[in-house]
Amino acid sequence: MDAWGVADGYADWAGEWHATPEPTRAAIRAAMGAADGAPRWLPTWSVTEGEAPGLQSLCELTLEDGTSLPPMNQLPPDLPIGYHALRPLDGGPVTRLVVRPRACPTAPFGWGWSVQLASLRSRWSWGIGDLADLRRLAQWTRRAGGVVVQLSPLHAPAPVTPVQASPYYPSSRRWRNVLHLAVAELPGVTLCADRLAALDRKARALTQAPLIERDAVLALKLDALEALFAAQAQPAAFHSWRAAQGAPLELWGTYCALAEQLGAAWTAWPQRLRHPAASAVADATRERADRVTFHAWCQWLAEEELLAAGRAGAGLLGDLAVGFDAGGFDAWHDQDLLALGCRVGAPPDEFAPDGQEWGIPPYVPWKLRQAEYQPLVETIRSALRGMRGLRIDHVMGLSRLYWIPVGMSPAEGTYVNHTPYEMMDIVAVEAHRAGAFVVGEDLGTVEPELREAMRERNVLGTVLAIFEDDPPERYRAAAVAALSTHDLPTAAGLLTGADEAATARARGLVDQSILRTRLTALTTDTCGVRRATALAYGALASAPSRLAVASLDDALGTLQRPNLPGTVDEWPNWRLPLPAALEDLDGQRQVQEVMAALQRGRAAAPSRDAHDG
Repeated sequence: MDAWGVADGYADWAGEWHATPEPTRAAIRAAMGAADGAPRWLPTWSVTEGEAPGLQSLCELTLEDGTSLPPMNQLPPDLPIGYHALRPLDGGPVTRLVVRPRACPTAPFGWGWSVQLASLRSRWSWGIGDLADLRRLAQWTRRAGGVVVQLSPLHAPAPVTPVQASPYYPSSRRWRNVLHLAVAELPGVTLCADRLAALDRKARALTQAPLIERDAVLALKLDALEALFAAQAQPAAFHSWRAAQGAPLELWGTYCALAEQLGAAWTAWPQRLRHPAASAVADATRERADRVTFHAWCQWLAEEELLAAGRAGAGLLGDLAVGFDAGGFDAWHDQDLLALGCRVGAPPDEFAPDGQEWGIPPYVPWKLRQAEYQPLVETIRSALRGMRGLRIDHVMGLSRLYWIPVGMSPAEGTYVNHTPYEMMDIVAVEAHRAGAFVVGEDLGTVEPELREAMRERNVLGTVLAIFEDDPPERYRAAAVAALSTHDLPTAAGLLTGADEAATARARGLVDQSILRTRLTALTTDTCGVRRATALAYGALASAPSRLAVASLDDALGTLQRPNLPGTVDEWPNWRLPLPAALEDLDGQRQVQEVMAALQRGRAAAPSRDAHDG
């Protein structure tokens, strides 16, 4: 690894070494700002709460709350968890001091459901699953004995058409998707009853559509929200919340107002508006003040409904996407910290022989550290609000990411490293403050050192049964266990062969026989698909893993997976609703069989006391 964090090479999934080509290294360095000289790393130091290491020289310490401590040559053992500034009296550079907790909060022991919220439609939905549906699912899950509901990300797409369907390719990870607002539960609905009744009739028809029609949903919900916004004065609670969010929220409102006029991609806007600090952007904020307030108000409503869902029943396990759209809000907001000449992806492997390029711009490690990781802090805090826990997609991104210079193929990319585990320590600080547990999606080629760092911080890993050759009793205890994910075949799709047939037509996928063998090993060869699915989840739940999570797609016997990586128009990615309404889940025999199997499996698993020890 060089001074920029660019790796000399990497070992692929088969263990073969790939040296970093010099053109790749040069392009990555250029994207990081090599033309301006060497990287300027801000001194940063992480310590664990209770530690009292000595200092190299006499220093003053300013705590996060502004309190100044007298000169010291050793850190006191009672420093508060958080972010502080250490100033050497000999004139050396100020060091960013992160005091992390000994461990992240512990996850409950039990079972839960996983679901893409968009697919969870009820009879009251406006064409897409909403936060009231989520609240009712959390209540139903807790009544059944479940402890978590695992969600796909709730990050915000740009509020314009065409609406980005993938929750893993948002415009912003700081803000939420207002398509999930439950209009009927918003303040002031009685003031616009006639208008909302007409919209409600159109929206209910969308709920019967075979696919989720986000563009139509956005048009109807914006119509309703605009009517409600105009019909009432905004309460003091909104104004207080808005003031607490500060400049990032005002810029989000400005971005939305500009996107409505100019399109979602800031890279295509007039040059004078392409940087958030430009005077023309400040002018736009003033000129569109009412629209900026409207979009801020929508975010407040989304947070209020999400917090209500989080208090209602089983805890919510949120999801943090690995990045964001290069043309979206976060990239506009943070452009000075990004390598816009590169994209994040994955090297070639057995499932994607050509590699993957995700369209996501990476943060420049030294610039992100120079900014004291503030974008990460804001993102994690947002993702944790209302959540009992947080899953971090592609957790390896907290230590390194696979960079592909724009114009090169994924096979020509290489890994770029962040300073080891500083970002994970920030996650630990924010999780401690939120009282939330953390899960890392650590599938694939992950360094053993990263898994050790997760273990030290009490961050759970991820176990997928269709990737495991070991029986459930040998699964990792510090993990969330599941059969599959949204990017992989459903249980019914795998067992019947329907997924293999459909995906082969879409893009020519690899043979699924090994995955099918691993799944049937959890069941019996002679039982039907419905029974086999329940047996598989019973076996999964008997594992020592802290949480066992069942997909509602599996419990309803869905044949099509929610997302097929590497496709755009060939597959209805993120547009497939569940085949049964939320109100009908109780009456679905297979759902009841899966729940009963989960309960039996958890009862047979190692005791909670053993886990807590």
